[in-house]
Amino acid sequence: MLIIPAIDLKDGKCVRLRQGIMEDETVFSDDPVAMAGQWVEQGARRLHLVDLNGAFDGEPKNAGVVHAIAAAYPDLPIQIGGGIRTRETVQTYLDAGVQYVIIGTKAITEPDFIREICSEFGGHVIVGIDAKEGMVAINGWAEVSNQNATDVAKSFEADGVSAIVYTDISRDGMMQGVNVEATKNLADAVNIPIVASGGITNMQDIEGLCAVADHGIMGAITGRAIYEGTLDFAEAQSYSDQNK
Repeated sequence: MLIIPAIDLKDGKCVRLRQGIMEDETVFSDDPVAMAGQWVEQGARRLHLVDLNGAFDGEPKNAGVVHAIAAAYPDLPIQIGGGIRTRETVQTYLDAGVQYVIIGTKAITEPDFIREICSEFGGHVIVGIDAKEGMVAINGWAEVSNQNATDVAKSFEADGVSAIVYTDISRDGMMQGVNVEATKNLADAVNIPIVASGGITNMQDIEGLCAVADHGIMGAITGRAIYEGTLDFAEAQSYSDQNK
């Protein structure tokens, strides 16, 4: 299981939000490219980037920083989400060296879009499913829909997406522990890899996910925990590698 450092971008800086609230931010670095380098040095084998401004505005706002990170680490797989709502944006990111685009809100509101870009950019499309108590949330988590996360995941699997990033938004940025059970249940429901996200706080969470990783959990995204030091990134990846 890959431990995937999150670099959340807002106004060109590396930040973390609590529960997706734009005004409740902590700035961790003014230099996201250097921050990416720090995680690479500690053994990161994939990076998770989020354009927070883009997620709220519906179009890329930190693309320059994303391109700079991809150029600095050309051999490192990068996945990017936030504000990706046109095929042109997908093309731009892939041309810049990003391996995977993560589609969130638009995947839920316009599922045909996923079918279209999967047919054109097969192998590069990940869907981000944000859920609260099993129901899908959209528009930067501002709105909870009436769609069940498992049903949505199955339909995207049929469309040909490469993986699903599953975030339990009631736990994200709150350092309350990952929802292992919900993540495992989603992994059991589909045959494509699941990346766990939201609430990862310490080694106990990594141990919990590793114990069920064989159900189809290929990675775990961590942000606040590795920035605030409740989780040692290198230790987490080492443990994960030894407990396959």
